[in-house]
Amino acid sequence: MTYLKTPLAGFIAGAALTGMLAAGNVEARELSFASGATPNSIGSKSIEVFANAITERSGGDLTVKPYMQSLLSFMETPPGLRDGMADFGAVLTPYFQTEFPSTIMLTELTMLLELDDVSAREATFAFGGAISEYVFNDCPECLEEYTDSNQVFLGISGSTPYTLICNKPVVTMEDIEGKRIRIGGPQWARWAQAMNASPVSMAVNEVYEGLGQGVLDCTAHNLPDLTNFNFIEVTSDITLGVPGGIFGGIATHMNADAWKGLSAENREAVLYGSAAIIAELARLYVKEHEENRQLIEDKEDITVHEAGDELKAATRQFIEQDAETIAARYQENHDLERSGEMIAEFRESLKRWIDMVQDVETGEELQQLYWDEVFSKVDVNQYGM
Repeated sequence: MTYLKTPLAGFIAGAALTGMLAAGNVEARELSFASGATPNSIGSKSIEVFANAITERSGGDLTVKPYMQSLLSFMETPPGLRDGMADFGAVLTPYFQTEFPSTIMLTELTMLLELDDVSAREATFAFGGAISEYVFNDCPECLEEYTDSNQVFLGISGSTPYTLICNKPVVTMEDIEGKRIRIGGPQWARWAQAMNASPVSMAVNEVYEGLGQGVLDCTAHNLPDLTNFNFIEVTSDITLGVPGGIFGGIATHMNADAWKGLSAENREAVLYGSAAIIAELARLYVKEHEENRQLIEDKEDITVHEAGDELKAATRQFIEQDAETIAARYQENHDLERSGEMIAEFRESLKRWIDMVQDVETGEELQQLYWDEVFSKVDVNQYGM
């Protein structure tokens, strides 16, 4: 690289930059990203990838400054974005039933992935593409909800599938009966009740103590959370194969006024970054899933079980019936007249994306697939405007 060292050269460079600014060719701007994720977590690492992708794609016109657990908490993020307290935000959509019911209905359908016998990688990779594509292209109800909240939807990713992390063996229908299971969403609560267990609503930062003291028998969580929240220290038994489904509500939103204030080229750069962040979230979850899968196999004080055939069959039967329950509940409680139609369409989208990610192995390949199939097709002159 050649550097300008003389005073005259510096003057020329400064004059050239001033001229570009005056001509309107440079839109140098720093955008804020608020997240409740902890530093060095999957969420924070993904935001770094997002920021780098946007800066590179915009040619340096845009930079992104992350604010981890400082500017807005997870519960404060949607109203904070609405009011312009941040430009971007990490939104856990299932926590905001009133604001985003159409999208949340779709995130409650992730247990359908269990009916296709997919791997953790396939489930996580497919879900991000399927739901992002559906919201952008086929869910006007979703987009209206974002508009009403002065936000722009930029994509969703999800975790790896849920397992049972327990302090005692839970393998059969007899084992699970009466067990106190911490759940992280209404679909898993309904599953626990259908299995004659007792669903427990508890903040995630209380689960460690709950398992350790026997207040809980199990928690339904993904394998990465074994180490993310140190559940591994109070776990003796892990059951794979149930309940299944992923936490599918890890979304990126942007303040609508900030989005409209960008040039078309820089809105395209933001969408490029959006493909990058949902791919990185998925990649990191799969990476930690595979690492922790090996970890628990190697630990002598943890026994890994496969769910019994009867428990698996009962779970599959529940999943099929629950799709109808979800449709009826959202039609009644949130006036989603198309709920049944939307669920049928989304099921087909999930199946198509499972086929599309079969040969995808790396984060780079996944990002390119998301970009080619979804984000590059968004009309930046119309979307969110």
